[in-house]
Amino acid sequence: MARMHTRRRGSSGSDRPAAETPPEWSDVDANAVEERVVELAEQGHAPSEIGVILRDEGVQGVPVPDVSLVCEKSVTDILADNDAAPEVPEDLYNLMAKAVRLNDHLRENGTDHQNKRARQNVESKIRRLVNYYRGDELDAEFTYTVDKAREIVE
Repeated sequence: MARMHTRRRGSSGSDRPAAETPPEWSDVDANAVEERVVELAEQGHAPSEIGVILRDEGVQGVPVPDVSLVCEKSVTDILADNDAAPEVPEDLYNLMAKAVRLNDHLRENGTDHQNKRARQNVESKIRRLVNYYRGDELDAEFTYTVDKAREIVE
């Protein structure tokens, strides 16, 4: 599939091996994994960071290769069930943080045309994601502005 704002194709990456059950060496209790996921979310970690932490550190000394194989739910589903889900989806939050950084940079460097274009592209992606999430994970009246993004990020 092609990239959104360039004429190039994306580079393909490796895929995880398809598995329907967790490996034998990972005999972790699903309840312990869910408790650890909620605990890490309360510490302020994003869902993708939680997956990396569980893969590297594990639960009770045993690494968790894939949370969805062990618990039969994704990290975001576990967080939603325990009322610990972030107020804005992670991909949208990261784009908003990038737009805020670009805005701050352009306030000091007004003639940086390359970053003006980058900000336009990022804000275009944000508007598309807001339309995608509107009603389900965002309010029906949510609209993107830089000031609103700054409030969410800070």
